[in-house]
Amino acid sequence: MENMNESSALYNTAKFKEAIAEQVRSAISEDLGDQDYTAMLIDASTQVNAKIIARENALICGIPWVNECFKQISLSTKVDWLIKEGDNVKENQIICHIHGNARSILTAERTALNFLQTLSASATLTQQYVNETVGTSARIMDTRKTIPGLRLAQKYAVFIGGGLNQRIGLYDGILIKENHIAAAGSIETALKAAEVLSQDKNLPIQIEVETLAQLETAIQAGAKLILLDNFDITSLKKAVEINNKRAVLEASGGIDLENIHEIARTGVDRISIGALTKHIKAIDLSMRFE
Repeated sequence: MENMNESSALYNTAKFKEAIAEQVRSAISEDLGDQDYTAMLIDASTQVNAKIIARENALICGIPWVNECFKQISLSTKVDWLIKEGDNVKENQIICHIHGNARSILTAERTALNFLQTLSASATLTQQYVNETVGTSARIMDTRKTIPGLRLAQKYAVFIGGGLNQRIGLYDGILIKENHIAAAGSIETALKAAEVLSQDKNLPIQIEVETLAQLETAIQAGAKLILLDNFDITSLKKAVEINNKRAVLEASGGIDLENIHEIARTGVDRISIGALTKHIKAIDLSMRFE
């Protein structure tokens, strides 16, 4: 996936909704085990009203997971959202009201908040990077450096934050890295093998280069999508000049909020950032009974 339309289509499919349900089932099973014994301290008939509060500024992402958590514990729990998916919220803002059985709400609470705080973290960080590229043509993209079991969820969060998704896994795209080149023998050999493999599968082919000399070799070999690994600003500018729009150039490695704007201004087409999904700080959220 390399554009907003492709991502939007995926996130509106029955397959994606089932993935959410499966992730929630797994997370609840991990937390609940055979019984929530603490919740049993509360009378089984007790009904309560609760609210979820954002304790810091954030872009909220993960509403479908929260709804699914409460649904899987009890179909009678009602969640009324005061915001939409992808809305920015302020510190101490109430983002939803919850009504239902006290035991059920307490059992679902931690799992629901875990999804919401994690996905909101990736979405919020993505938005920060996207904001730093305003005025340039560069687009922010994710990687496969995700939390195990949350690949699709975190890529969705990047999408909600305004970023673009790259391949979901090893099955829907080819990325030729330094070890693939070494094993194949050369950039040319690796690209030829990828082109043969891609003929029937229609897979996007990207090759990683580490020097300007490798970039020129890749371009001459017909590469159309090239990842510039750990290039400094001067080298990125030179790479854009050498390329002369013959291939799509993507910068990656050593990128943070301090240098992202300068990198975007070099003229690269894309910037991939593993930090969007692996260097995240969970958003501070809390649930309180009213």
